Amino acid sequence: MSEATTERPPEPDWPAMTDEELLTYREAENRFRASSAARALLGEPDPGATIDWRQVALTDREIPVRVYRPAAARDGHGTERAELPLVLHVHGGSFVGTAVQCDWANSHLAARLPALVVSVEHRLLGPETPLPDVVDDGWDVLRHVVWHASQWGIDPARTAVFGESCGALISALAAIRAREAGLMLKAQVLVNPAVDVTETMFDYASIDEFGYSPTRAVPQLRVFQRLSVPPRTDARALSPLYADDLSRLAPALVVVPTQDAVADHGRRYAERLQAAGTPARLTEYPGARHAFLTLPGVEQQAEAARAEILGFLRASLAT
Repeated sequence: MSEATTERPPEPDWPAMTDEELLTYREAENRFRASSAARALLGEPDPGATIDWRQVALTDREIPVRVYRPAAARDGHGTERAELPLVLHVHGGSFVGTAVQCDWANSHLAARLPALVVSVEHRLLGPETPLPDVVDDGWDVLRHVVWHASQWGIDPARTAVFGESCGALISALAAIRAREAGLMLKAQVLVNPAVDVTETMFDYASIDEFGYSPTRAVPQLRVFQRLSVPPRTDARALSPLYADDLSRLAPALVVVPTQDAVADHGRRYAERLQAAGTPARLTEYPGARHAFLTLPGVEQQAEAARAEILGFLRASLAT
């Protein structure tokens, strides 16, 4: 992405924002997130990982992915030393966001696990792009990389999904699809997950407590819901919280910052996984805000959460 400007746009008037204003804001905000100026907030990449953009060519479209690979995975001649586990990552933001904003965490996981981390630069929610399209991008990239494991240098038997916010919703749905397709994932990591886009999305105590402080989350969540679920869309089918069967899924780590409007989404989802017999560990980070893992420059608990995710994935993806 170009760094033509590093000035961050002002927060829009969410309830009054037009479709055109959404697209203008998205372009400016993502330009900022991809700039060097944003590193003070988003953190510096781990020097032990290489970072590249690739295109995943599907039958009907191409999807950019940001690929993090441990530098030590290559020998002196640039040849892959061994098959790596795969971590399929989906960034948060829903109608705004880019894989670049997650360089700090993803490069660290690639270097320290070690693993190949593939972050999906999925289509963003918009007037012509509802949530089913975005969900398909995550699943289709996961399936493509696993099916072409030798081309990516990965061991398909050691695969995990990892997402934040809306990306956690996409990852949770990918884990359900993987079970149905016979793709046996080793783990799923869901950070500040928003897992309910039905009419009950706002019926939680955490929404009441943190909907407007420390950030104005509710107006953004209403935009998220409106774009996700256009008329005649089955919102329950897009809400992992209401999935009919959550049994036999990959073990989950659910990371919940407590000062987050959707904190109860994560809590309830962990409870539902456990009730279905799927191993699920819920960890709460007191005082942390939504998207805290992507903001190590201002969120003190980001480092601890990254360390916990690393430990969980290391144990789950062990040979």
